[in-house]
Amino acid sequence: VPAVPPLPRARQTVLDLARRLGEGSFLRPTAALAAATAALSVGVGFLPVSGAAAGLGPVATGAAVSVLAACAALVQPRAGRALDAGRITAATGITAGLALTAAGLAAAMAPGIAGVLLAAVGIGAGTGVITPVAFTALAAATPEERIGQTMGAAELGRELGDAGGPLLVAAVATASTLTAGYAALALLLAAAPVLTLARLRTGRRVDTPAARD
Repeated sequence: VPAVPPLPRARQTVLDLARRLGEGSFLRPTAALAAATAALSVGVGFLPVSGAAAGLGPVATGAAVSVLAACAALVQPRAGRALDAGRITAATGITAGLALTAAGLAAAMAPGIAGVLLAAVGIGAGTGVITPVAFTALAAATPEERIGQTMGAAELGRELGDAGGPLLVAAVATASTLTAGYAALALLLAAAPVLTLARLRTGRRVDTPAARD
């Protein structure tokens, strides 16, 4: 096996790292990933509660969670291919994903199995769009020798969303109702596309083969 020389890297200080991770090209996709993971965790954790409150059994509520996972699995590769082909940009992909996810959380406020299923579809599809697009945007904006560092930091952002989403919904639900908890997270995600669209449109387009042609 031939020896592969390590990539040359310029010396980096902690201040350099903090400055790079504070740039919009890192913060915006990472915030979108955190929001998607927050919604996903809330969907998996709280949709069965909503289903049980509506009189659904364990099989029906479990099926709703499976619908969420299936939608995410179906949408992710298609969103990635659309980005590679230049049919969408990072701005439009992240914005659409956040809007879909917010709509799914809003649907969770509707009573009965219809609300649970619509929420599962919306959250699953929205997170399925955000994940490949946001990670591609991060990779495109990161020097090759810093990819591992950037992805590790972005994964930390996702973990914060994983923990923060259920905590937010649970806190609001304790003070009010679970419906209000869904509404709180949906409002946060609904506000994000406006800021993302305004800022990412000023950034550079992800460098895809179609864009280079």
